[in-house]
Amino acid sequence: MMYADAIAEVYDLVYQGKGKDYAAEAEELATLARARRPGARTLLDVACGTGLHLRHLAGLFDDVGGVELAPDMLHLAQQRNPGAALHLGDMRTFDLEHHYDVITCMFSSVGHLETTAELDATLARFAAHLSPGGVAIVEPWWFPETFTPGYVSSCLLEVDGRTISRISHSVREGGATRMAVHYLVASPDAGIRHFDENHLITLFERTDYERAFARAGFATEYLTPGPSGRGLFVGVRP
Repeated sequence: MMYADAIAEVYDLVYQGKGKDYAAEAEELATLARARRPGARTLLDVACGTGLHLRHLAGLFDDVGGVELAPDMLHLAQQRNPGAALHLGDMRTFDLEHHYDVITCMFSSVGHLETTAELDATLARFAAHLSPGGVAIVEPWWFPETFTPGYVSSCLLEVDGRTISRISHSVREGGATRMAVHYLVASPDAGIRHFDENHLITLFERTDYERAFARAGFATEYLTPGPSGRGLFVGVRP
């Protein structure tokens, strides 16, 4: 099993090596939000991970904050965003006693919720932390009909004197994706290390997301393709 600190260390390098453009995604999020809430100036990124989206969003909003469940990820996010209010918390239950103009939840983090009740609870928390007219932007995981069983993803990159290989294999397991991920990390001093991790990511229906937004009081759109091809749900709190 891959240790938490190693996950956080390699995570960013892999996705940047695969060409993920955090700056462009931040610009897109700001544009989508301000088209629906002109003058939006405060933003909360839920499941903020290692804070790379926040680092760019901080230049587009006057005040940004984050919530993250994994302490190792949060530690890196705090190092990258020393001026942001970052909190250790669960998207289903967090309570910051503060309101924002925009809430984002990217990288299909909501797929790690297990049930529609948890999805409902999460969207209710988003609504509770938005000011009237506020905007919630959520990147979903694949829907059951858009998921490709047996999908293999791979990348190989060299950075900071290390060679990193990542390969994943995804299968359907009931109503979820079971994704096995293996890493090889090689460096002159440490030699070759192997890590692996497993994820179970729920294949919610599109209607599950739409109902959760509606139950939380949002008027919602589903926009494609989104940054990863999985689309974006954009909800506005009346």
